[in-house]
Amino acid sequence: MLNYEVERSALTALVPRGTELDEWRGRTYLSVVGFLFLDTRTRGLPVPFHRDFEEVNLRFYVRRRTEDGWRRAVAFVKEMVPRAAIAMVARALYNEKYVAVPMDHEVRRAPDEPRRIESVSYRWDFAGRPNRLFVSVAGDARPLVAGSQEEFIAEHYWGYSMQRDGGTCEYHVQHPPWLVAPVTGAELDCDVGRVYGEEFREFLPPRPASAFLAEGSAVAVSHGVRLAG
Repeated sequence: MLNYEVERSALTALVPRGTELDEWRGRTYLSVVGFLFLDTRTRGLPVPFHRDFEEVNLRFYVRRRTEDGWRRAVAFVKEMVPRAAIAMVARALYNEKYVAVPMDHEVRRAPDEPRRIESVSYRWDFAGRPNRLFVSVAGDARPLVAGSQEEFIAEHYWGYSMQRDGGTCEYHVQHPPWLVAPVTGAELDCDVGRVYGEEFREFLPPRPASAFLAEGSAVAVSHGVRLAG
């Protein structure tokens, strides 16, 4: 997870109706996130040849007040996956901004300690140009610290997506709290203007403001529900 501080005005037009931008200590963030999905199922059913795959997404953070309190959530600028069928299903179910591009990843482990991860990278091609997300890991994963930036970035259990008619779809994301590991280096080698749009170029330099590696877990995503109003 590579995290970048951004001006609020850069995201205002992308905020789904009924939500507002969320902040950590008065700062607004974008994150470029690489995920590795394993044993993926749609409504409980595995899809042959589409169970294990990479995803790289650009996301920001919103919240919505409900009778139960604030729902802290993510909203996506773009999500990239390696297979067209995955992108098609995600667009159909949630109207998320998925595109299919050639992708792969690499997890390097310590030769003398295979359980210890030394680095992780995700690579994708976009319009003929190779791009890369990379972190080198500094230590073992540890529980999130309450109130930390890592907790703000990692702990979101809702998602909101803007619909074609301007409405908003809400979906629930369930998973146990993730462990996170510090990194000694992080880099985004990306043609930002071409991949995400020229308006993001100034906000996504090669070196992020912060970065960390999160251990995965089982994740369940509910069917999207349209917000009233």
